[in-house]
Amino acid sequence: MTQLEEAVSYLRQRLHRTPSVAVVLGSGLGVFADALSDRVEVPYAEIPHWPRSTAIGHAGKLIIGKLGTLEVICLSGRAHLYEGYSPQQIVFPVRVMHKLGVSSMVFTNAAGGINLAYNQGALVLISDHINLQGANPLLGPNDDSLGPRFPDMSEAYSSHYRYIAKLVAAELHIPLAEGVYAALSGPSYETPAEIRYLRTIGADLVGMSTVPEVIAANHMGMKVLAISCVTNMAAGILQQKINHEEVLETGARVRDTLVRLLRETLPRLEPNP
Repeated sequence: MTQLEEAVSYLRQRLHRTPSVAVVLGSGLGVFADALSDRVEVPYAEIPHWPRSTAIGHAGKLIIGKLGTLEVICLSGRAHLYEGYSPQQIVFPVRVMHKLGVSSMVFTNAAGGINLAYNQGALVLISDHINLQGANPLLGPNDDSLGPRFPDMSEAYSSHYRYIAKLVAAELHIPLAEGVYAALSGPSYETPAEIRYLRTIGADLVGMSTVPEVIAANHMGMKVLAISCVTNMAAGILQQKINHEEVLETGARVRDTLVRLLRETLPRLEPNP
């Protein structure tokens, strides 16, 4: 039995449910899982081969529950390159979700705002990404049971899912921009010169996560929606230094808005045909 099969078998025994939607919750955003009813929680440490979350603001547990009648899995915390994990370890949870029957992945993250039109605390739909992490989770021999050797990434973030999210945001009177997310490895924040470079090449947001997971999800044919919370303005935009406490504080301030958006959006994300 492979590591992937071991983790899937363990979770099937623990969960006894078949969700179609999974949500990955970024820094300070784990409170969404509290909105689920009939919850079952599984600490990451108990799941075979699952990477542990060491980042501050990541609870490190899997929660399955109901949002109305919809079965949802929440991954409260994720692994990052800067923690020393390989790209393949980072996307292991997404591959487990796929094997459990999940067809729709929703990613949230904390991001730095590069686009000068954004305010701290803004929610932004990711429309595309730029991978500057120097790594790709599909490097090495391809597992044909997961997906093709050369997967298409021309619509990495489902345009239909973004359309649904924008409709919901308008109904709830929640401002929701769209932008391109640049992923760097971290853990140091970017320099002002790096931010000027990122703006020049078309990035609106910058962060240290999400892109490997999105690549793996697309490789397996899953549909993706991703929402960034602009928890700080990137280096050089404001005359102040960046610290992780600010990231968590801003995430806490806007999390109720994000929860409202997710609660109304998730039931409308139909599974893949």
